[in-house]
Amino acid sequence: MTQEGTATYEGTAPHPRRWAALGVLSISLLLVVMDMTILNVALPEIAADLRPGALELLWMVDVYSLVVAGLLVTVSSLGDRWGRKRLLLAGFAVFGLASAAVLFADSPAEVIAVRALLGVGGAMIMPSTLSMIRTLFSDPGERAKALGVWATMAALGGALGPIVGGLLLEAFSWHAAFLVNVPVMVVAVVAGLVLLPESRDPSPGRWDALGTVLSIAGMVGLVYAIKHLFTEGPTTETVVSGAVAAVCLVWFVRRCLGRPDPLLEVRLFRGGAFTSGTLAALTSSVGLAGAMLLLVQWMQLVEGYTPLQTGLAMLPLAATAAIFSPLAPGIAARIGARTVLAGGLAISAAGLALLGFVPLTYPWVATGAALVGVGMASLAVASAVIMAGAPVAKAGSAAAIEETSYEVGGALGVAVLGSIAAALYRAGLPADAGPEARESLSGALEAARALDAPALAVQAQTAFTESVGTACLYGGLVMFAAALAIWRLTPARLDLSAVQH
Repeated sequence: MTQEGTATYEGTAPHPRRWAALGVLSISLLLVVMDMTILNVALPEIAADLRPGALELLWMVDVYSLVVAGLLVTVSSLGDRWGRKRLLLAGFAVFGLASAAVLFADSPAEVIAVRALLGVGGAMIMPSTLSMIRTLFSDPGERAKALGVWATMAALGGALGPIVGGLLLEAFSWHAAFLVNVPVMVVAVVAGLVLLPESRDPSPGRWDALGTVLSIAGMVGLVYAIKHLFTEGPTTETVVSGAVAAVCLVWFVRRCLGRPDPLLEVRLFRGGAFTSGTLAALTSSVGLAGAMLLLVQWMQLVEGYTPLQTGLAMLPLAATAAIFSPLAPGIAARIGARTVLAGGLAISAAGLALLGFVPLTYPWVATGAALVGVGMASLAVASAVIMAGAPVAKAGSAAAIEETSYEVGGALGVAVLGSIAAALYRAGLPADAGPEARESLSGALEAARALDAPALAVQAQTAFTESVGTACLYGGLVMFAAALAIWRLTPARLDLSAVQH
């Protein structure tokens, strides 16, 4: 099952430059994940410089994830057909050019356009790194180790984003948060040309144009509805968006099930192990994205940390994830993949739930974050389970499903846990608190300064702190429930080192 110019499939000699190629894939993933979190640090300076309206500011944040979610299925299928190396290198080029284009962006609309282009590049890069690992490492044991490195880079990218962003913004303008990508992408293109082999599906079938439209409309509609339903309520816009998403995605799945050459191989969910790995990716993102967003706000608005100090304060999570992610496949080989997958999610759940039972002070937050990082290491095993559950010809579909799980889970986490925290925060305010104070903690602090009412600031900070602890507890409970479901779904004797296709 090979074709001229493509990477070999399992059962053949391993690629001689596979570990060097993994370095290229890992560094590119690190940068893409960092870019997602750097914007949070740069946003205040962008707002001060360009004076965007509330809607424009919202689109600066939202457009990246909407584009990524909408394109993941399409570009992953395109990589299976056109060539995964070609798609990845094209993604590097788009990401680098979009980052350089920020030099010409002097209005909110132009920054939004740059963020959308970065989303196109990110959608091409993120699943391509996974599918390339699937084809580079034909030996399942080596593949599991490689995915451990991949998971480590993802964890480090999320933690290093605020730190790197804070350092850059202390010395340069907000443009530096984008321009830092350019030299890395130039190096990635050159190294990728030399080190990466080409691979594709040898029998891709006909391109499904209608399925492409359905997948893009469905995923964009779903993520948009999730983001706005819990913050704005069931407005006409969110209800229509959710309804369009439901119709398009149901139609898309039925179409994929009825075709011999589907755009996305949804039949992969027939395997319990594949489903459990996907569920782990989804629920870990729900808990992590929602809780980390709230904790970052707590550190800055209650504890008074700078963005750089906030990034450094989250290092316990990155450190434990970086230590344990490469070890997770070896631990799974000793005690079983099911134990590591479900147990890791349970450890992360315990780290979040802990914050609902203790006073919310930094030592406890650091302890909870460290536990979350230990548990997140099991996502290396989740990736191995997902990729092992797919034939190499369908590596793009498997990668698209995993990355989509992370995107949807992140949107759900921010929306649901953020909404829970907001409701609890408002309930904890005094009855005479004004609308600005009820809108957000930052609004309450501004109102307290304007009215010279320090008691209002203290009450708002106390209410917010309590709401964050309770929201983290709910996030932990969701992850505990998922850990139990994963334990039941994953075959007890699943051995990643023995899985071949």
